[in-house]
Parts: sequence; C-alpha cells; structure tokens
Amino acid sequence: MRWHLIHALLICLAGSPTILAAQTVAPAQAATPPAVQTEAQPTAARPPSRFAPRFPVYASVEGQPIDPRPPDKSDDKPLFPEQTRAPYHATAPYKVTALTSTLHAPWALALLPDGRILVTERLPGAFRILDKQGVLSEPLPGFTGLSSDPETGLLDVVLDPHFAANHRIFFTFFGYSNRTMGNTNVARARLDGDALAEVKVIFHATPALPNGPDLGAGAKSGGRIAIDRDGNLFVVIGDRDDAGATPWDVAQKLDTDLGKVIRITPEGTPAPGNPFIGTPGALPEIWAIGQRSQEGLAFDPATHRLWETEHGPRGGDELNIIEKGKNYGWPVITHGIDYSGEPVGAGITAKDGMEQPVYYWDPVIAPSGLAFYQGNLFPEWKNSVFVGGLRGSLLDRLTLSGDKVVAEEPLLTDLHARIRDVRVGPDGAVYVLADMGFQGVRDDTPPTSKLLKLTPK
Repeated sequence: MRWHLIHALLICLAGSPTILAAQTVAPAQAATPPAVQTEAQPTAARPPSRFAPRFPVYASVEGQPIDPRPPDKSDDKPLFPEQTRAPYHATAPYKVTALTSTLHAPWALALLPDGRILVTERLPGAFRILDKQGVLSEPLPGFTGLSSDPETGLLDVVLDPHFAANHRIFFTFFGYSNRTMGNTNVARARLDGDALAEVKVIFHATPALPNGPDLGAGAKSGGRIAIDRDGNLFVVIGDRDDAGATPWDVAQKLDTDLGKVIRITPEGTPAPGNPFIGTPGALPEIWAIGQRSQEGLAFDPATHRLWETEHGPRGGDELNIIEKGKNYGWPVITHGIDYSGEPVGAGITAKDGMEQPVYYWDPVIAPSGLAFYQGNLFPEWKNSVFVGGLRGSLLDRLTLSGDKVVAEEPLLTDLHARIRDVRVGPDGAVYVLADMGFQGVRDDTPPTSKLLKLTPK
C-alpha cells in the first residue's frame, strides 16, 4: 500500500516542463512544476531523489549544448574537448507511429526476420509478440521454471546470429520475491511459433546478491547482451549497490561478476581468450571491470567495436568503448558526485590505468538502450549512435566522428517518456520502447508504455 501511495503522489507531482522560446527549444512543452530545476536555480536546489519525475528542458540552438543546467559536479572539467556537452545540430525531420500502447514496463525488443517484434516486460516477467497487423499477443507460454523465486523478471533479449535456422534467443532475467530482485542470469530458448521451448539457464552471476526490499534500494542489475562475430555473448552485470549508500568497490574486484562486462559462449562457459583466465582468484568470464549500472551495450557495425552506456550517480553518466581487460574506474574515478552531494571517494575524475568515457552527461540522463545507425532511410543519421534516456526523457542522437562525439540532438522530448530501448530495423526505421508514466520495480498500474516507430516525415 505504501508503494502505491508514493507512486500516486509522484505522478501527481510530475507536471510538465517549461515552455521556452520557439527558436531555442524543440517541440512545444507545458508549464514547469516546482521540482524541475532550470538554469536560474542553484545546484543545491535540485532534490537528490532519483525517483521524482522531472522533464528536462533541452535547448535547440545550433552549435550550443542542449542542456543549459549547471553540472552536479561543479568542479568537473572534461579531459578533452568532445567529452561532454556536444553542440546541438538538427538533422532529419521524422514522424512517430505508435505500434502498440498496451505494454507494461517493457525492457527490450528484438526485431524478428518475419516482421514481428518480440518484447520483454520486466515485471511480471513476460515475452510478448507484436504481429505485423499491430496485434499484441498474450504472454508467451513456456517461460517457467527459471528461478526458485515466486516470480521471474525479464531484462534483455537478443536473437542468435543464426536465428533464421535455429530460432534461438538469448535473454537475461532475475528472480523476484517480496519486493526484492535477485541477481542477473542468462538463459536461452527456442522461439517455436508463439511459444518458448527448450528454455535453459546458461549462466548465473556471482555472487547471487539480492537488492534490499526498501523503496529506493538500487537494483543496478545490468542485463544487456551483445553477440560478437564468433557467437560469444557479452553481458553487462551491474554493481548492485543500494541507492543512497556509500558506493562499494566490488567493481574493482576480480572475484565477483558485479560491476563487470563478462564474455561467455552460447553454452554459458567462459569464452576462450578472456583476459583473466588463469589469474589467481579471478573469475574467468570477466572481460572488463570498473562499471556501475550499465543499461546499454552494442557493437558498432562499421568498426565492430563494443560500446556501452552506464548510469553515474548524480552526474557522470557514461558512453564507453569496452576493450579487453580494461578498467573503467568506478568507483575510484567518476565525473559525478554521490546522491548526498558529497564527492565519490577522493572526488577524482582520472587515474593512470583507468579508462575515460568517450562521452559523459552531467546532469544525468540515465542512459538505457544503445543502437548504431547505418541505415539508408535517414541518410542524415548515418554514423550516429542512439542512446535512450530514462531520467532525461529523450532519445539522444549523437553524431560520431571516429570515436568522438561531435554533435547531439534530443529526440522525442515532447513525449515526456522514459526511453528504455532503441533498435534499428532492417528497413532503416528506428524502433523505441517508451515508458509513458513512472514505473518502479513492481507496479500494478495499468499499462502505459508504447512501442514507437520513427520514419521520415
């Protein structure tokens, strides 16, 4: 009952963002609620809660950064010119089509070769299929027995590279009991028409650490999957620390999967060539360390390099290129501060032997899904990467030049939605999962989320 009352209060307080002059802001928006910080408000006025909905107001002045707010980490300086606050650049007009508006807490989508779309819903965990006529299926049968917990929650889903022949999918999931999430696990299954078959768990993250049951306890589960050209699975595992707690250092330890990128075979075993195989005390599945709460993972199809997005605390959301054996620094270095307003650790942003993000956001956008654009439907979007923003309520389009971000364009800001996942279809259209209302780990409100398709206007 307490959760539902809090949820209802947050929705009532959410409001809408401020209207700025038409020449400086993307699509027209409504009045600012008191909780929304504008550039005129001091940083200290921003409430520390991660759960209160806010809709940032993005500027659209050519050549200027899109976010006019001051950074949370007031003493922060980028280490190279393109590392943060890229200039705004408008490109192609687009139209948005809602393919379905009856999803509940969707987390990921996969585009099937026959034109249907497979979607995961987080809790209660379900797979659903949207057919080409726009009809959304009931939860697919066969999804049982994965966990000893009363319920199972779903995260990411990806198709086997040979899906056309074997109909195999890989997905991540967690057990759920008494408002408590279990750790992240990996499974595979065969999609047999409108049902799952041959479901098998192939990997359990170590240790099997649940989050706390209190409202505001951090899940930080990770869960995104990317498959390389050899068929191995890269999976991100979050560091699982609780919101508001002093950050812990598990991401720096090699005897745990927490705060890591792992690399496993389709059977769930450590993939050959992993950097810590044979290192005493190290888990052999680890590929890279020092991450916090990663929710985006994708290969650039042009370069085959692996990119990742992860949440910072207050400030310091990151876009990274993930390389074998590298240390990405959390919680030793960060471009953010703790939720209390205090520095994280020593408050440093760089250290020898630790990697810098290609790009970071401060204030945060809470980056989620990640997808590269190499399609022909939007020629102006070539060499872009899309990043979904949960807290930022946007689909952020970043223009890349090599491994540098040279321009930024906020899309879908008029929806006031949490953008959870983004994929590029073989037709060149962009497919987006959008939460239209506040939804927590478990939420019994009616479905409010949409699957959107972006095409040229």
